[in-house]
Amino acid sequence: MPRLVLASGSRWRRQLLDRLGLPYAWQGPEIDESPRPGESPGGLVHRLALTKAQQLAGEWPKHLIVGSDQVALFAGDILGKPADLAAARAQLARFSGNRVRFLTGLAVVDTRNGHHRVCHETYDVVFRRLHDDEIARYVEREQPLECAGSFRMEGLGITLFERLEGDDPNTLIGLPLIRLCAMLREAGLDPLGPAS
Repeated sequence: MPRLVLASGSRWRRQLLDRLGLPYAWQGPEIDESPRPGESPGGLVHRLALTKAQQLAGEWPKHLIVGSDQVALFAGDILGKPADLAAARAQLARFSGNRVRFLTGLAVVDTRNGHHRVCHETYDVVFRRLHDDEIARYVEREQPLECAGSFRMEGLGITLFERLEGDDPNTLIGLPLIRLCAMLREAGLDPLGPAS
């Protein structure tokens, strides 16, 4: 049985974790992702990432459980996933010609000893000027309803940007692999360690 569990139903996060070449299981937890009154963006993604991992802890003893969650920040607003295609178009119209910051929370819960590690990474996207017809075509083609910010960086979303700024582009897709590797090594699971 794998020592690693991804607390996510996202195929994009699974594709990222596949890159590490570690055996793992995955399970999508069901949690309320609504922000609490007065909760900071960093506090929100920390809480959600940790809650996702902790929700599976009872089912996966002696495992490392990885949770992750992401929000977009723009003009003082915390933006999650769009409710529908009209909301996705509206979000992208707001972003046109502007910088949007993404916060991705990351948690690793060790069910062998109850310890956990939690952090968040930031990544900035500078959108080029977008025309309404481009936005409409993009949203129709990609249907980005499960994506904070209404785009898929790993797909056609790359066409919307002027530039990207941050330490790890995987952060924007939803799983900061550089930081995750460090957290796994700290917990005793080295992706480059000997095969077990």
